[in-house]
Amino acid sequence: MTAPQQKPWISCLQIYICYLRNNPMKAEMKKNDKLAKTLIYLVSAVVFLVVLSLHYLKFTDVNLGFDPHLLAKANALINGSVSILLVAALVAVKKKNFELHKKLMKAAIYLSVLFLVTYIGHHMFAGETQYPIGESNRGLYLVILSTHIVLAAVILPFILFTAYRALIAEFPAHKKLAKYTWPIWFYVAVTGVIVYFMISPYYH
Repeated sequence: MTAPQQKPWISCLQIYICYLRNNPMKAEMKKNDKLAKTLIYLVSAVVFLVVLSLHYLKFTDVNLGFDPHLLAKANALINGSVSILLVAALVAVKKKNFELHKKLMKAAIYLSVLFLVTYIGHHMFAGETQYPIGESNRGLYLVILSTHIVLAAVILPFILFTAYRALIAEFPAHKKLAKYTWPIWFYVAVTGVIVYFMISPYYH
């Protein structure tokens, strides 16, 4: 006695359910461009204003119980880690390993949030350090620092919009944005490490 044949539509349904369970490309949030734009611009503006206000918010007399310049070392470590994650994520997506790419990019975003916290803490409690006039590498330092600051100021909304397009599974738009976001973000992360190593000998 032969086993009853499964109806074609049942097989198709099973395949589709399996696809939904295992496909990392499905949307993780509901699309709402208006709300997303509002939140992204709001978060970017708040972060920009907070960083801008660091010039006036100084608590260098507060005793933290440790050298506040350790926060700058943490910044460099985080930036270096983000750089590695970005390269690894790029390699993963080139190899069509989208699940790994997604995890690596999320880790890079989480680390960037941690970086923002340590960056604010360092500038609040350690103050500013000037590269000494007359040093041979001062011109190079100022060029790297200025490009780092300008690009760091504009990269946040690009990162958030790129991530949003991925989360709602609009991958053509995500890929188009990532072509600009990835190299700028990578440059900011790498130059953050370079700036630290160039200025750290002059910490007091």
